[in-house]
Amino acid sequence: MTEKFHDPGILADAADWRARDLAVLWHPCTQMREHPDTLPLLPVARGDGAWLVAPDGRRMLDAVSSWWTNLFGHAEPRIAEAIARQARTLEHVILAGCSHLPAVELAERLLALAPRQAGRDPLAKVFYADNGSAGVEVALKMAFQWFVNRGDEERRTKFVALENGYHGETIGALSVGDIPLYRRVYAPLLMETLFAPSPDAYLAREGQTAAGHAEDAGDALARLFDEHPGEICALVLEPRVQCAGGMRMYDPVYLKRARELCDVHGAFLIADEIAVGFGRTGTLFACEQAGVMPDLLCLSKGLTGGFLPLAAVLATQTIYEGFLDDSRERAFLHSHSYTGNPLACAAALATLDIFEADDVLARNRVTAGKMAALAAPLSAHPHVADVRQAGMIVAFELTENGDRRTPFDPARRIGLRAYRAAVERGVLLRPLGDILYWMPPYCIDDDQLQLLAETTRAAIETATA
Repeated sequence: MTEKFHDPGILADAADWRARDLAVLWHPCTQMREHPDTLPLLPVARGDGAWLVAPDGRRMLDAVSSWWTNLFGHAEPRIAEAIARQARTLEHVILAGCSHLPAVELAERLLALAPRQAGRDPLAKVFYADNGSAGVEVALKMAFQWFVNRGDEERRTKFVALENGYHGETIGALSVGDIPLYRRVYAPLLMETLFAPSPDAYLAREGQTAAGHAEDAGDALARLFDEHPGEICALVLEPRVQCAGGMRMYDPVYLKRARELCDVHGAFLIADEIAVGFGRTGTLFACEQAGVMPDLLCLSKGLTGGFLPLAAVLATQTIYEGFLDDSRERAFLHSHSYTGNPLACAAALATLDIFEADDVLARNRVTAGKMAALAAPLSAHPHVADVRQAGMIVAFELTENGDRRTPFDPARRIGLRAYRAAVERGVLLRPLGDILYWMPPYCIDDDQLQLLAETTRAAIETATA
């Protein structure tokens, strides 16, 4: 388990692999100047459950579920077989004017599973897209055009989003994100967004509870709505966890307040459950923990178990009917070439089958308890300011003095040092700044959890030495 993944003696074909890669590929979310030295490429030949396997057979624990997509482990045979069966029948067909059973059945099952709220009409229609950012783009456009279709006197042009939130990299999705690293350079291209203070419990005043801080943030959101009467078409947020913002977590009471304020002010609530859906926070959908239902629900990542790109936007009947008209211009003229791809839908259907057959949520509760027990001792580490958890997500906030007032100097690149130390020990941790986190596949076993905990401690020690 402690063998170096980047050993100089690694097979020649792996070294050749890296050279060929760097000659032709531009990697996502990467400063390419850091390759090949500061951030060495990790050649992956195959996946096996929670493991990524190098060309020479060495294994690395995928503690981040391959960008939060993988639910049940790599090469999960039931999903692989479902895709193979579908590929032998229908690989793709245009969804404009055509239909196929996998898209219909998946929509039916997603709507049956979607969050519900007493007194509200349920989510009733599904629109497919290709990935999470595209799904958010769909929801934003739907919310905006619904008001346009009602007439100029009802038109609303502003969105509200949360500080420190993230919703993707397309222009609309980036506009409602608030992480400077991603949005600063594109600021001249982005639409105006109103940002409300985050309910993030890490920002609570000394002695204040997470719920208390969430209530204060709810009051600030109410003031923002009051300052812009009739101008806001929707509020978009990530329920319970601001993932790319550092796995920052907040009390569900904020979601209840957000739902109430949207209703009072006639705005839509968009729930971005792309990363937190499908059991990541302990319930199938994070909104369930507040007992609220959004008007638009964005799903992706774990939707296909990590096998294929697919997004689904679930909308209410009210929103759907706002586009029904004799005029084609009032239709929702948004499309992707691979909308509702049958292979991706087959993977998603197999994913839902596994949730039913394996009682995944019950098993996850047991695993989450083990994760909590293994993470707890790290809270006493002199450079750990916070250990927080929401279901199958655990995060460790690293600071200079182990308190919230003394972040590390970014130039020290503590997160990168921790990443490299973990890789040397056979675990893939991809920090968010100086925040380490666990978001493993649900198949992770006790031995792998122990390796993850031991490696995290060692990585923190090495990075902060």
